[in-house]
Amino acid sequence: MNVWVTVKSLGKRKPALAKQATELPETTGTLRQLIGNMVSRQVQALEDKKNQVDWLAYLMPEEIESQGAAGKVGFGAVNNEGIPELQQAIETAVLAHEDGLYKVFVNEEEVHQLDEPLTLREGDELVFIRFTMLAGRLW
Repeated sequence: MNVWVTVKSLGKRKPALAKQATELPETTGTLRQLIGNMVSRQVQALEDKKNQVDWLAYLMPEEIESQGAAGKVGFGAVNNEGIPELQQAIETAVLAHEDGLYKVFVNEEEVHQLDEPLTLREGDELVFIRFTMLAGRLW
C-alpha cells in the first residue's frame, strides 16, 4: 500500500523531507509495526546509497532545483562508514517514541499506543514530528 510520509522538525519552517510516497506492507497493523517498517526502509536506503559509487560527482540544474525545493542541495554522500544493525535501530526508534522524542500522526490524528490496532489505507498521510532538545547550561 502506498502512503505519503512527511518528517518535520519543530523550529524549522520547511519539513526536513518533502512529502514523499512510501510503500508499506499490508501487514502494518500497529504503530510498532509502522515504526519498524519505516526504520527498515531507511536502513535499506542507507545501504543502497553506500553501495552506489559515483566516480564523478556533479549535479545537473534539474537536480539542484528539485533538491532546493526539498530544502537541501547536496551530493548525497554518506560520511558514516557503519550501517546500523536493523533490529537495534528498530528498538532505538521505538524507545525514542516511548520517551516522547517524536510524535506520529495519521491523517492529522496522533497515534499514541504502540500495540493498538492501526488502520492504514491507500493514500493516507503520515507525519513524523521530531522534537528538538534544548542545549545549554543552567547557572
